[in-house]
Amino acid sequence: MQHKKSVMRNKFASLLVLSLVTVVLSITDPGDLDVLMQFRDGLENPELLKWPENGGDPCGPPSWNHVFCAESRVTQIQAQGMGLKGSLPQNLNKLTMLNNIGLQRNQLSGKLPSFSGLSNLQYAYLDYNNFDSIPADFFDGLDDLEALALDHNNFKATTGWSIPKALQNSAQLTNFSCMSCNLIGSLPDFLGSMPSLTNLKLSDNKLSGEIPNTFNGSVLQMLWLNGNQFTGPIDVVATMESLTVLWLHGNLFSGPIPDNIGNLTLLQDLNLNTNNLVGLIPNSLANMKLDTLDLNNNQFMGPIPMFKASNVTCASNKFCKASQGLPCSPEVMALLRFLRGVNYPSRLVSSWTDNEPCNWVGIRCNGEKVSIINLPHYNLSGTLSPSVANLDSLSQIRLQSNNLSGPVPDNWTSLKSLETLDLSGNNISGPLPKFGSTVKLLIADNPLLNGDKNAPSTGDNAPSRSSGFPTNSRSTSSKGSGSSPTDSSVESTEPKGSKQSTFVSIVVPVASFVVLAFLVVPLSIYCCKKRQDSKLAPSLVIHPRDLSDSDNAVKVVVASNTKGSTSALTGSGSASRNSSNIGESHIIEAGNLVISVQVLRNVTKSFAPENELGRGGFGVVYKGELDDGTQIAVKRMEAGVITSKALDEFQSEIAVLSKVRHRHLVSLLGYSIEGNERILVYEYMSQGALSQHLFHWKSLKLEPLSWKRRLNIALDVARGMEYLHTLAHQSFIHRDLKSSNILLGDDFRAKVADFGLVKLAPDGEKSVVTRLAGTFGYLAPEYAVTGKITTKADVFSFGVVLMELLTGLMALDDGRPEETQYLAAWFWHIKSDKEKLRAAIDPTLDIKDETFESISIIAE
Repeated sequence: MQHKKSVMRNKFASLLVLSLVTVVLSITDPGDLDVLMQFRDGLENPELLKWPENGGDPCGPPSWNHVFCAESRVTQIQAQGMGLKGSLPQNLNKLTMLNNIGLQRNQLSGKLPSFSGLSNLQYAYLDYNNFDSIPADFFDGLDDLEALALDHNNFKATTGWSIPKALQNSAQLTNFSCMSCNLIGSLPDFLGSMPSLTNLKLSDNKLSGEIPNTFNGSVLQMLWLNGNQFTGPIDVVATMESLTVLWLHGNLFSGPIPDNIGNLTLLQDLNLNTNNLVGLIPNSLANMKLDTLDLNNNQFMGPIPMFKASNVTCASNKFCKASQGLPCSPEVMALLRFLRGVNYPSRLVSSWTDNEPCNWVGIRCNGEKVSIINLPHYNLSGTLSPSVANLDSLSQIRLQSNNLSGPVPDNWTSLKSLETLDLSGNNISGPLPKFGSTVKLLIADNPLLNGDKNAPSTGDNAPSRSSGFPTNSRSTSSKGSGSSPTDSSVESTEPKGSKQSTFVSIVVPVASFVVLAFLVVPLSIYCCKKRQDSKLAPSLVIHPRDLSDSDNAVKVVVASNTKGSTSALTGSGSASRNSSNIGESHIIEAGNLVISVQVLRNVTKSFAPENELGRGGFGVVYKGELDDGTQIAVKRMEAGVITSKALDEFQSEIAVLSKVRHRHLVSLLGYSIEGNERILVYEYMSQGALSQHLFHWKSLKLEPLSWKRRLNIALDVARGMEYLHTLAHQSFIHRDLKSSNILLGDDFRAKVADFGLVKLAPDGEKSVVTRLAGTFGYLAPEYAVTGKITTKADVFSFGVVLMELLTGLMALDDGRPEETQYLAAWFWHIKSDKEKLRAAIDPTLDIKDETFESISIIAE
């Protein structure tokens, strides 16, 4: 009996010891447990975590789902992509041993708790939630932080916020991502000098200013600054030799691409789309073996080089030729190098396009050779280029009253036809080269030339003051006919203050003006009379307007009646007509490409049926191919549909696409207006419309779209529509978003097309339209019933497209059972029933559980 009692005592002692060991090894720190309980209590749907409601031990055994521990302390919380709703506990930073938290892609909201003092934290992923504020001390004490993602949280929506300096103390940080999180202000200096930072993604915020010089030589490998409001040059990025991906698109960067961009030998992806970058493409860039290079929608000039990059797009620039490898004329290149020397002033950049310099502002020609550069009072700064010496027919150079500096190039003395060189009123420095005795040299008011012993002082080269009376840069002269521009300078060898000099400098311009008035006014009346009496065939004339006008545009006049009368239509669509006009005049932004119908006939083989891509309400779309192999899509309005409505849509398409440029909106490459022809030319999208791949893939012998491709397409469309609604310089409503208006390229990336029904978004909450636009099945109910139009109408249409992507069913199909004919209404009823939802998913999709979870989230 005694033995049995002893055995029982030993067993009890053993169990007690074992229990105590278990308690010691597994009971979670009470403070950590309290934080986790508060985390669960703050959720609207805590059941998704599958944590026990009462009791239990987060650190186990068994441990709670999504929680990881070391001994008794919580070290990780991994609950990403679960659809969690609610807020986080504000004392989350009491989990002092936390080193990894993954809560991305949920629906968490409210104030983000401070992470101050989490000195062990290495990885924090909080992106794609709905947090609305971030505390000022969030970044304090994050000594070991290596990766932080805060993307797509609208922090401080009304005021915006800036990255605190405390982040610079996280010396181990390698990845920082804060895309679409409402950042404002300038790019913090310290980000450029952080020793470990290799990936920096700050896309789609409201950051402004220039890239700081502290980024010079940065170790960054990936830099995303796209979709902000950055300005200034991009020279500093050429020193960041570790870069592999550089995205600067959708900003306001200006100036040329730096010549040393070729130093970025590791770079694979460069996107400069939609900026104000100008100038010649450096040879070093052309020779870079990039995977992707996007130069669209800038003001690049000169020839398009033969790029070595695998995928290059460079549309909507100011190149002299349309194809790679074609040279500009020598005179164009000489003038563009002059333009580079004076820092590409915007007034000239907007005019100096194509390969015909005789039409450029400030340039005159004798025959087809440049004879005069006339750019006084243009606020030019920079230096004079030796390239001007290549303009061998140049007779006058008039650059007075600017801010030019540096010497006059020695080789300008080789200009054998030069008669007048007016550099007065600048900051030219010496020594001056020796020009021939026939050259009138005007160099007064250049402070750095005062006392220059080498400056000529007598004879025809005597320094003289220009009167500043500018010659009309738009007029032309012909030396052979004996006419020449009025000389605006007055020679004088007398000292300043001479009464005679003052008298002459006043009287000569006035007398010249009077003489010109007597000559020009009768001549103008005569020309107008002749123009009214002449009969003109249907034609197209382009008149560049005065570039001193800030609203500079190109006026396209199409004379359609026998008397050549026209009507005016402004860019906003307002029109004024006289009683007999049947022609049109459109104001289109400078830079649009006007293409002759004959060229389009050639590239489409006279609009051959075998080149037909599709038909629509507007007309027929044809495939065309340029001489260099570039493929284009040519949309031709059929004669039978040329109604006022169709013309409105044609003009709307041009007006909108000349103002909005985005990688997920189809680019308009050109247009043609000749007689009854109305033609639009777009980039060619080789995979056609999304609708073909969703609804007709079998008959067209296509592969069904994978779920990953459908997700990418949805994201592409969302980004394009976001730009149209909020990021463009004006807000637009598409009004006809549908799967047949979403086009796919070689890589199945999507672009929104067909802007004929686009409407400028109202300043107020809504706008009432009298004529319904769009396609049934995609129309928002409130728009269809009331006619009240907002950007929400596009959001509804996008939702219908998402339903099509999920189900593979058309938005409206009377061939389906009655309850499923209208996709939006049917889907709304079944989306919350997981079994019905799973049955509704396109059967071509290979649905795994995790994929179905993401589909369920999208469906909601």
